[in-house]
Amino acid sequence: MSATPPRIDLVKVADLVREVAAVEILPRFRNLKDGDTRQKSPGDFVTIADESAEIALTPRLLDLLPGSVVVGEEATAKDAAVMHALAAEAPVWVVDPIDGTGNFAAGREGFVSMLALIQADDILASWIYHPITGEMTIAEKGGGVTIDGRKIDRFTPTDAPKGILAYGVRGAPGIAAQVDKRRDRLNQVKSARAAGIDYVRMAKGEIDFTFFSGIMPWDHAPGAMIIRELGGHIAYIKGDETYRPSLALSAAGILSATSSSTWRSIHETLFGEG
Repeated sequence: MSATPPRIDLVKVADLVREVAAVEILPRFRNLKDGDTRQKSPGDFVTIADESAEIALTPRLLDLLPGSVVVGEEATAKDAAVMHALAAEAPVWVVDPIDGTGNFAAGREGFVSMLALIQADDILASWIYHPITGEMTIAEKGGGVTIDGRKIDRFTPTDAPKGILAYGVRGAPGIAAQVDKRRDRLNQVKSARAAGIDYVRMAKGEIDFTFFSGIMPWDHAPGAMIIRELGGHIAYIKGDETYRPSLALSAAGILSATSSSTWRSIHETLFGEG
């Protein structure tokens, strides 16, 4: 028997995300000092703002939902075993304090704070907050999606989809080369270099699909909740047809689209035998 989904105040969580961004992130934007930025791996940056924001969020999220656990990007970088909590019965907060750290570190405004609530590999809610503009996107399982309190209509698929192909050093071997070989077959739009922003662009109707070679849950679980609630489809490109955050340690790239049929079409174009 599955555990009862927790009840959570969506607005209270949103306020917490805003508060931590105001205290830990915004004062450091375009104000990083020597030593405040480092690379965890080639092309994967972390700043003191990422780390401080995650540290600030963690105890307060645990207080909001007693018995929950936190899987943060920076904590997981030190101990990947914490990822196993995603498939367990206890509620899990998946935290990405700054999605688009490369942009943040370079003084560009293309970054967001992201959070998802997961239980037994099922996404229950998510928050994507843009500290510069103040825009807050909230998605809740069965409750739809809002942007700054405005309800977003479900997707209307198109016969001429346009979207994002974001691929590089992160991800399964060979994926980037395969996508690069076939990318010209698709109508592409430039990525914001922050998955959270690109998923919100889908919600706004600006794009119809996204492909990312990097698949960590803090980058995609918040957006996956948006895609599902608006009637789209999101899945890894190999294996299980259902997106499950806990599979990120073993799966390949992740593809989302405004409909199942568009997903299949994009997938066939990129990874089919033809």
